[in-house]
Amino acid sequence: MIEDLRLLIELQGIDSVIVRNMEIIDVIPKKISSVEQPLKEAEAAYEKLRIDLETLAKKKKAKDGLLDDVNEKVRKLKARTTEIKTNKEYQALLKEIEAGEKERNAVEDEILMLMESVESCSRVVNEQKGRVRVEEEKREAFKKKLEAEVAEARKELEELRLRREGVVKGLDKDVYSLYFKLLETRRGLAVAEARDEVCQGCNMNMPPQLFVELKKNDRIFQCPQCSRILYWKG
Repeated sequence: MIEDLRLLIELQGIDSVIVRNMEIIDVIPKKISSVEQPLKEAEAAYEKLRIDLETLAKKKKAKDGLLDDVNEKVRKLKARTTEIKTNKEYQALLKEIEAGEKERNAVEDEILMLMESVESCSRVVNEQKGRVRVEEEKREAFKKKLEAEVAEARKELEELRLRREGVVKGLDKDVYSLYFKLLETRRGLAVAEARDEVCQGCNMNMPPQLFVELKKNDRIFQCPQCSRILYWKG
């Protein structure tokens, strides 16, 4: 096998790994975005529940204030019993006290229901907060994993680029120029194996005589269909 062809095969292997590593780095933002979504949903659900809990707490506080007012009202009504002079006035006052106590009982029932709702909602809020924490931990673990992958890919890229420079220096300039042009136009695959009279780059048949000649690996042959540089493993 001639040296230029051997170097082209090596260069193609290096460039294929470089492209793969660059793709790893390029897709990182999308991967992070995909794992962010469950966290965003968990946070949105938590925020809604937190607002619901806050609303319930405000309602209970308002009812507590109303209960204080009703209790004060009943206390004042009862205090007036010593001032009553006639039976008619006394009966009227008793009705006012009874109405006040009914109102107090109704408010106390409402407060009790609100307390149960607050307790239930608070429990759900805490559960959702736990889910947010789990999603945050998942995201951080995933990001660390991706950062490790990126660091490894970048380290390998540095090593590959140094190797690539050495290979390119050994190549004929015209041969490298052809290779680089094919690399750009053939989606990163400029050098392909010829196997059983078929180009493995485009999967098209080639003339039998061409296959016989390129099996010698003694000069640069290109696929008649896709123009890729061909070689035979032998």
